[in-house]
Formats: sequence, C-alpha cells, structure tokens
Amino acid sequence: MANKAITSRDVDFAKWYTDVVTAAKLASYSNVKGCVIFEPNGWAIWERIQQEMDKMFKKTGHRNVAMPMLIPESLINKEGELIEGFAPEVAWVTEGGQKKLEERLCIRPTSESLFSDYYSSVVKSYRDLPMKYNQWCSVMRWEKETRPFLRSREFFWQEGHTVHATKEEAEEETIGMLNVYKTFFEDYLAVPVVAGLKTEKEKFAGAEYTYTIEALMHNGIALQSGTSHYFGQKFAKAYDIKFLNKNNELEYCYQTSWGVSNRMIGALIMVHGDDNGLVLPPKIAPKQVVIIPIGDTENVINTVDAIYNDLEKAGVSVYVDNTEKSPGFKFAEAEVNGVPVRIEVGKRDLENNNITVARRDTSEKMVISKDSDIVNYVTDLMNDIQNNLYNKAKKHLESLTFEARTKEEVEKIMNEHPGFVKADWCGDLECELKMKEIKGTKSRCILEHEKPLTGKCVMCGKEAKHLVVWGIQY
Repeated sequence: MANKAITSRDVDFAKWYTDVVTAAKLASYSNVKGCVIFEPNGWAIWERIQQEMDKMFKKTGHRNVAMPMLIPESLINKEGELIEGFAPEVAWVTEGGQKKLEERLCIRPTSESLFSDYYSSVVKSYRDLPMKYNQWCSVMRWEKETRPFLRSREFFWQEGHTVHATKEEAEEETIGMLNVYKTFFEDYLAVPVVAGLKTEKEKFAGAEYTYTIEALMHNGIALQSGTSHYFGQKFAKAYDIKFLNKNNELEYCYQTSWGVSNRMIGALIMVHGDDNGLVLPPKIAPKQVVIIPIGDTENVINTVDAIYNDLEKAGVSVYVDNTEKSPGFKFAEAEVNGVPVRIEVGKRDLENNNITVARRDTSEKMVISKDSDIVNYVTDLMNDIQNNLYNKAKKHLESLTFEARTKEEVEKIMNEHPGFVKADWCGDLECELKMKEIKGTKSRCILEHEKPLTGKCVMCGKEAKHLVVWGIQY
C-alpha cells in the first residue's frame, strides 16, 4: 500500500519528489530564499557520501584543505572565461559591518581562483609536484529556480584542484577522477551512469575540456552527476603558477579540477525511490538495519539485544526502534526513510522460534529461524539488495536509451518518452542549439569510443564528427 502522504510518482513526478523529501525528513525550506535546511536524515546521507568518497580520494593520493569562502573581485577576474561563465550567478559582499568595502568580495561559486592564487605562492620546483588537494565545502550560485538537493543557491560539494608538472600527468588525473566518480555512483549509490566528453558549449568555463558522468532519473530526465576538467596551463598563466623543471628552467604548471555535489541525494531519490518513500542502497544508507520489537516480553527483549549486538560487532549500522509508536507506524517510518533491512521480533514468531526479516527494495518478508546465523544472513541480503537496485536501475536506463537517425525521431522520442538519445552530430554549435528547440534537449556527452550511427548529423545531414548522448536535463 502506498504512503498516503506521498503523491504517486506516475501521477506527478515533481510533486512525488517533493513529498519524499518532506516525508523522509531530508530537508525543509528556509526563510533564506533559494536555500534549504538539511534535516538530520538528509545530512546523515551526505555524511555517508563524504565518508566513503573521501576514502577513495585519499587512496588516490589526495589531501583535504580548506579555502576562504570570499574571493576578491580582482582575483576572480584574472581568468576571463571563469568570471564570464559565472557572472550571472555570483553573489557579492559590498559592506563589512557598517563600512563599504574598497573592493567587492564574491561568495565563492567555485574555487579555481583561490587554489590558483595559493599554488602560485607555494609551487617552486618540480619536486613540489604534483599537489593534489580537495575541499569539502558549500558554495553559492544565484540560481533562479531551485529544488531541494538538485539546484539551490547554497549547496554542498567537494571540489578537487590539482597541479602537475606535465600535461600527460594532468590528463591522467582528469580521467582518473572521472573513473573514481563512475565507480562511486555505480558501486555505492547503485546508479548506472554514462561517461563522456562535454561539448565546447557545455564544458566548464575556463577548461580546455570537461568530462562528465550522466545519470538518468526514473522519469527519463538526465542529471549531470559529476564533472572532471582539464585546464592545461590556462589558469597557470593567468595566476603565474611556475616551477623550476628538471632542466632548471621556469615552466607553467598543468591543472585539473573536479567536483560532485549534494545533488547525489536527489539522484538517490529519483532513481531508487517509490511511492512509499526512499529506497537506499545498503552501502550508502546511514542506518542499514532496523530492529523492531513487537511486545516487551523477556524473550523479545533478549532476542532483540542478541541480534543487535551480533550485527553491531560485525560492523553493520543497526538500531533498535524502542519508541512508543505502534509497530505499524514503525514499519512505515522505516519504509519511508529507506532503511534497507527491517527485522521484526514478536512474541508469536518467537513461540515458533522464528523472526521476520523484510527488505525495502522489494517489500518481501521472510520468516527465518531465530537460531540462524543472522550476521551472514543480513550481510548476504544487503549484498543482494545492493546488486538488485543497481541491476534494476541499469535495466531502466537501457529501456530509456534510444537511437535516432533523424530530427523527427528525436522529436518523437522526447515527446512520448524522454530518455537518453544517441544521435550523430556534425560538431557545429548551430545544430546543437537547434536540438535545444526540441523540449530543451541538450547534449549530455560525446561518446568518444563509439562510431556514429549513420555518419550524418541528425540535424543538418552534414558529415558527423561525433556520436552524442542527448537528453532533457534537471
């Protein structure tokens, strides 16, 4: 039975999304226009994302730092493409206390200028390189239309910024971090992604080129999920980042940056959620197992304690719902919050030496012996849930990935059932802009290692340079 507080996603997907965010107590609206409050459940998911992703960053030799949130106007103006790209979204601080500032300060929309300024003062020799830094922080972009987790004026993210002695090393970093993101999305979030190169129009402002991972939501709308940028020497020349190479000659560094944000929570909701609320993959769920006692007999209490202790010792994130709510309310609450596994321990089941285990992803209930090896059973079950969520999402992605050989085919697909559309492109901006006239369809990424379908641009019929994945985006 669907949760009455949640609109069916097949009736109104946008309302369903907002209802899930509210019902699962992930976020609430604040009196700061365009900004949301992360409630404990939402922040707990973001903490889990940080914890697991941070381990991956550190395994690849990256270290965390913290940069200021304010950037002097003269500093951000040093790289023209960057400020030009972000100008419409920049928020400015013009007064400090009651005094008008001599120079405006922008609240960071991104931190390339801060990192570049820092690197220009600390990089001296090839022996200092590479410097591979990352920061977890919030940034501000003055968005016109906002939606919790997907697009807000202040949002949380990580931004990696690295400097290297050679082009080859920097390009290897760019691809390497893209692959870290792809692995994280697919292995932890159970969200399949398509990876590729952004077009010149869609690349990051100031980058030589940008790689992206793109996910597809349940309703067929695309979500840019992570980007990795190769800057070459653009920022090094703008901010004078030089080092003495092995020949004792001054040379400009090569740079990269890469980032993912709290929109990953939005992806989790829209890829896995259902009409009962959140469905969280066990690898990223803040709480993997909830134990719900039904009754307070000595046998129930002792069994609950034993199961809890066994699971906790095994490293499973488990809690006992000992609140005074009814069992039915507890079941519904665990369900809307997306807890992967629910264990019910009741007097009647125990009379038959049984307990009940429910899995959130399929809503199946299994009655097992109280004497079962609960640690192995739950561990195997969580692995199965994780794999099932990924396979289900991948099957859905494949079902909504189409090939189009004509403009008319693109129009038919986007009007009837939006998704990812593979179609040939000549490389001209004019054709890319014409595609946008079809319900806002934009290039998601160039598939570098796939050949064009027909060899003719889907818009103009000229010789195609690329096979591109197109889609409507959030």
